[in-house]
Amino acid sequence: MKHSFKNLSYPELKAKREELKKKYMEFRFRIVIGHVDNPLQRRTLRRQIARLNTLIHAHDRAEQKAARKVAEV
Repeated sequence: MKHSFKNLSYPELKAKREELKKKYMEFRFRIVIGHVDNPLQRRTLRRQIARLNTLIHAHDRAEQKAARKVAEV
């Protein structure tokens, strides 16, 4: 189940990443305690966080590239 994060703005991406990180940490605690219904959700959360990190990084790189072009002119 891939979630499409491409239509989110930069601040929304960062907020969503923080939300998923908190959810992942809570999930890890539940794994230690032993109250987990779906252990594969851990992998899904990690992958969603990675997708968000990729989009955030791409946005940062695009801003850097735009800033360099403005500085050259």
